[in-house]
This record gives sequence, structure tokens and C-alpha cells, in this order.
Amino acid sequence: MSGDDREAAVRRLLEQTPQPVPPEIHTEAVRRGGRMLRRRTLARRFMWLLLCAAALAFTVWALTARPWVEPPSDTTPPLTGW
Repeated sequence: MSGDDREAAVRRLLEQTPQPVPPEIHTEAVRRGGRMLRRRTLARRFMWLLLCAAALAFTVWALTARPWVEPPSDTTPPLTGW
């Protein structure tokens, strides 16, 4: 099918009168859309909660472990008896 044929087919489809949509489809779409919005909102809140918990856990770990401080050297024996 060439580009001209496709264009002609699309034009024929667009020139036809659209078929009426059954009224129950609208209510079903609104119900499903509301459910999807609630799920997205719940997922977004859960992800924010998870992010905040991870940030808090990292902060607590960093304050207790203090990874930026150099650990004391354990390789040299203490100098005694001088």
C-alpha cells in the first residue's frame, strides 16, 4: 500500500460520520479513570514515603558510622618500654 493509498483510506475514514457511542461506556470510563487516579496517587505517596524512609535511614547510618572519619590504624603495634 503506497502513501497515496493510505492517505485516501484515512480521508475516507475521516469523512464518514462517527458512530454513536453507547452511554454506558462513559460511566465505565469515568469509574475506571477514577480508580486509576486513586492507584497512581497511592503509588506516588508510597514512593515518597519510601524515599523519605531511605533518606532517614541513610542519615542515621551516616551519623552513627561516620564514614568520613579515618579509622584508627591497627597495623602498628603500640610503642611501650622506651
